[in-house]
Amino acid sequence: MSTYDLILTDVSAVLGHDGASDDPVAVDIGVKDGKIVALEAGLPHDQADRVVGAGGKVAFPGVVDGHQHWGIYNPLPVDAYSESRASAQGGVTTALTYMRTGQYYLNKGGPYADFFPEVLAQTDGKAVIDYAFHLAPMSKQHIGEIPSLVADHGVTSFKIFMFYGSHGLHGRSDDQSSFLMTPPDERYDYAHFEFVMRGIEAARQQHPELADIISLSLHCETAEIMSAYTKIVEEEGTLTGLEAYHASRPPHSEGLAVSIASYLAHATGLPTINLLHLTSQAAVEAALTMAKAFPHIDFRREVTIGHLLADCHHAPIGGKVNPPLRPREDVEALWGHVLAGEIDWVVSDHACCKDEKKFGEDRDDVFLAKSGFGGAEYLLAGMITEGQRRGLSLGAVARLTATNPARRYGLGGTKGALAVGLDADIALVDLDKSWTVRAAESVSAQEYSPLEGFDMTAAVTDVFLRGEQIVTDGVVTETAGGKYLSRPTS
Repeated sequence: MSTYDLILTDVSAVLGHDGASDDPVAVDIGVKDGKIVALEAGLPHDQADRVVGAGGKVAFPGVVDGHQHWGIYNPLPVDAYSESRASAQGGVTTALTYMRTGQYYLNKGGPYADFFPEVLAQTDGKAVIDYAFHLAPMSKQHIGEIPSLVADHGVTSFKIFMFYGSHGLHGRSDDQSSFLMTPPDERYDYAHFEFVMRGIEAARQQHPELADIISLSLHCETAEIMSAYTKIVEEEGTLTGLEAYHASRPPHSEGLAVSIASYLAHATGLPTINLLHLTSQAAVEAALTMAKAFPHIDFRREVTIGHLLADCHHAPIGGKVNPPLRPREDVEALWGHVLAGEIDWVVSDHACCKDEKKFGEDRDDVFLAKSGFGGAEYLLAGMITEGQRRGLSLGAVARLTATNPARRYGLGGTKGALAVGLDADIALVDLDKSWTVRAAESVSAQEYSPLEGFDMTAAVTDVFLRGEQIVTDGVVTETAGGKYLSRPTS
């Protein structure tokens, strides 16, 4: 019997774990039974079933994309197939995708005891990468199900969409109960958010051994501010496109929501809070202020690759997303916080929305367009391209795209770094390959990209999931093999 199933040789590895060099280290990577079993130069090739020469490329930990949305606009099994393949193209080997009851997704309400097994059944055998789910407690009944979701299904992360107070997915909503498919006598409001926090903290108390990985993520925008400013922008009629959408959901709406969420976390005693897709200087300033005000809360701060690469003045309406793309000064401010170590991870917020669904009858009316777009294909390459230009180390890229989200979300026992004992999830990157984003070259079902024409200086060429090669020379070569991850993994 061979010592190794695979040896990856002629490679420099960005290890990603604590104490590792921020620079690539020349090693061979030995793999057995899907795990990394050796990281050292000169492994004996005759002891491996297969030897793959990396040609001097740099190995990164497979990306753990902590924020995706499968099944929001397309049937869940379809998205699990096509968008997991697009993710693999970008070096993503694990996706954590948000799921809730209500309109979109499975388009049904009811208890998660019925809903979530259907989610698992519809994705089983469809994905080319590993995956897990964050769930949103939309009703009082769901709050009561949190302990069983943790114990029975390994779901350890939950979500609140703060703007759903009086907004739908794309704009104003006068019939919240029908949109969210919640009981008519319940409200999805600040009181509900408080009770969700108390329910999650109760689950942490019931499972003290899991307390560090049971967390709540929040989409921080304030419905009342957005409703008022949307009306102002539409009545004035001077702004169009993504500039209008940015003005209709202003940055201080984010900052206010961050502050409210943070105080509720303090009041309820829930210390594990993730502030999602912060888009602006105002939002990050609020998040940092709250961290100082409540040092006992373990805040984590997330930004998306879209908000780090695109801005509202140059992207087409296809770049409509919640929260919106911001002006270039906010993009630069986000990068300043990334470089200062004040952002914990970077994600794609991948939500495939085909052209025919994205746009309304008037393709120039941003308020009729659907929100969200794909982008996992460009996450690792985009971080390396822009990060290197700005002086971000490759080690920091690995931590932001893999190590940090894996640990927070209960995947650190198997994912997030190149280390002996962890899954052999590896993305090979050519740091000297220049290319231009063309949506037509993506295997995503989405036919366009707000990043169309963006010039990259690094390319993901080959990807391994648990030692199995799923991308070869930039082409996705497997059709399935991804597994649902019950957390924590070990």
